[in-house]
Amino acid sequence: MDVAAVRARLAAAAARSGRSAADVRLVAVTKGHPLERAREAAAAGLTDLGESRVQEALAKQAAWLDASVRWHLIGHLQRNKTRQAVGRFVLVHSLDSVRLADALEAAAGAAGLVQDVLVEVNVAREPQKTGVMPEAAPALVAHAAGLPHLAVRGLMTIAPYGAALKAQHEVFGGLRKLRDALATSALDLAVLSMGMSDDFEAAVEEGATMVRLGTVLFGERGA
Repeated sequence: MDVAAVRARLAAAAARSGRSAADVRLVAVTKGHPLERAREAAAAGLTDLGESRVQEALAKQAAWLDASVRWHLIGHLQRNKTRQAVGRFVLVHSLDSVRLADALEAAAGAAGLVQDVLVEVNVAREPQKTGVMPEAAPALVAHAAGLPHLAVRGLMTIAPYGAALKAQHEVFGGLRKLRDALATSALDLAVLSMGMSDDFEAAVEEGATMVRLGTVLFGERGA
């Protein structure tokens, strides 16, 4: 796990966009990897860990009760998993519908807490992927922001796999422009979660404040 090399690439991308690497939080994606890899990540200073499946994440949390890490839910969340998810993740990256917002609100309200979330936007309009379409994002953000037990912290997107560099910039720049259009003094939407192992440098150049990196840190799952 060459964390230093990844951080150097991230810092260089941030510098190209006139920002500091300190402006970008690195979420180490431990989904599909054994708990030992998560422990190694934390030991290397990667204290934000990303999981895609609620059950896998909860099992790791239960086996590592003294972990000084921040768990992120980066994968699609089913409505029937919301009660298990609220309060167990510092941030849910994948709010993509009013129905899911309402389910999260009910679960968070029952638990007596406020759950931080990101609205996932399908900027590239890929039919096989989740995420609200860009034109529907304003209504979803407004709805979720009006719920007392949800706090909308920003937006998330995923670029098409294997996209050319120009397309990567278009997707990530599109999310940034959408965020800028939606942000208000009362709702700053500070977080832009975008960029994975194959495209995180373009994401950082376009304003990402959070990147989700797995393969570049841990290799292929199962390897």
